[in-house]
Amino acid sequence: MHDLISANKRRSIFLILGFVLLTVAAGAAAGQVSGNPFFGTSIAMIISAVMAFTSYWKSDKIALRVSRAQPADEQTYKRLHNLVEGLCIAGGLPKPRLYVIDDPAPNAFATGRNPKHAAIAVTSGLLEKLDRVELEGVLAHELSHIRNYDILVSTIAVTLVGTIAILTDLAIRMMWWNGGRVSRSSDRRNSSNPLALIGFALLIIAPIIARIMQASVSRRRESLADVSACQLTRYPPGLISALEKLQADSTVTHSASMATAHMWIEQPLSGVNDAGRLGGFHKLFNTHPPLSERIATLREM
Repeated sequence: MHDLISANKRRSIFLILGFVLLTVAAGAAAGQVSGNPFFGTSIAMIISAVMAFTSYWKSDKIALRVSRAQPADEQTYKRLHNLVEGLCIAGGLPKPRLYVIDDPAPNAFATGRNPKHAAIAVTSGLLEKLDRVELEGVLAHELSHIRNYDILVSTIAVTLVGTIAILTDLAIRMMWWNGGRVSRSSDRRNSSNPLALIGFALLIIAPIIARIMQASVSRRRESLADVSACQLTRYPPGLISALEKLQADSTVTHSASMATAHMWIEQPLSGVNDAGRLGGFHKLFNTHPPLSERIATLREM
């Protein structure tokens, strides 16, 4: 388990570097298309550096605000606080900040940059539909993400994926700023420039690459967190029962977005079970392994 956690930390570093490099590449592509590659690359490097720094310190607050999470009052949500406190004592972890999201879909996520600066958010639907043992399994899963240092790269990915999407969208819009009404000499030159064509292609595929990288953030981490959670609670049937309820529930988590999808305990958005002709392609963008596979793994423990 310790070897897996160490490997997880190394992958986190490479993923963050990959996101930064992709942001710089998108900026270089935008500059090449606009006829000023040096300017585009410089702007992208500045943006990626600022966003990486900002996301390290503030991305947890961004994720919580985007999800419309509210602090969980200790009296109103006494069961939630008691369960987390007990698990933290058992796992030797500091108690994270707790939040509740008003959403009927049962789901939860952890965020933060390290165990001392972490938070767990659960939906009202999760609190209503899970019993005490099942809720303990889910909370142990989220605490495992904190203990395994999954939360840093997952939270930073929220900001960097959004940055890449915004940068490429702005670059493409700037290309057509005049709506085709005015033919500029630079446009004519760029239309025959192979590097400009490559840049334009990169602007199109950069968000797709970012989505695939985002999906890779959580797939193996979810399975590792499941196993860690069972070690923490010493009762696998609790998490298994919780995952079975999540599997049976088809409610879409409206508080989730494409940028935060990888953070939740299960795939929060609709359209993830496509088994048609493009099912294999769509699986590239699934941020979680199928719940059936996770349940089967836990049953073998």
